[in-house]
Amino acid sequence: MATQWKIDAMHSEVNFKVRHMMISNVSGNFKKFDGSAESEGDDFTTAKIEFTVDTASINTNSEQRDGHLQSPDFFDAAKYPQIKISGKGLQKVDDENYKLTADVTIKDITNPVTFNVEFGGIDKDGYGQTKAGFTVTGKINRQKFGLTWNAVTEAGSIIVSDDVNLNAELQFVKQA
Repeated sequence: MATQWKIDAMHSEVNFKVRHMMISNVSGNFKKFDGSAESEGDDFTTAKIEFTVDTASINTNSEQRDGHLQSPDFFDAAKYPQIKISGKGLQKVDDENYKLTADVTIKDITNPVTFNVEFGGIDKDGYGQTKAGFTVTGKINRQKFGLTWNAVTEAGSIIVSDDVNLNAELQFVKQA
């Protein structure tokens, strides 16, 4: 019998880092996201994983930059309100580390992306809820998803790198 898991957004976060002017990193996160997994018992190696991120919830601690990222130059949040991630089964590397190959869709462009997944374990919280924790890391090339805006500095450096590093701390709650 399949076990249903739901993201615990209060104990999860979705973050990213991108090189700016090729001299430093700019960090940000998404404030609104949702996800679920369906597994055989507590075994995530067979899990079907669905995850969405609301593009309008992007936060880089700069209202002006967030507005630009929500615009058609980047996510076009009004037209494409969600990033979708759909994966099936974690491939075991060792007792704590897995790989997840998932279809990632941004602006209606879908590409496979392989993420590193560290399994933190399963435990019951103080309210008797069974929870599973994961740290997910990976990298995407934003150009492959239609996020092509860029500019060049006076010195010839590009403003935003193509590679975006992703990091998510995710906690799932087993559904009754």
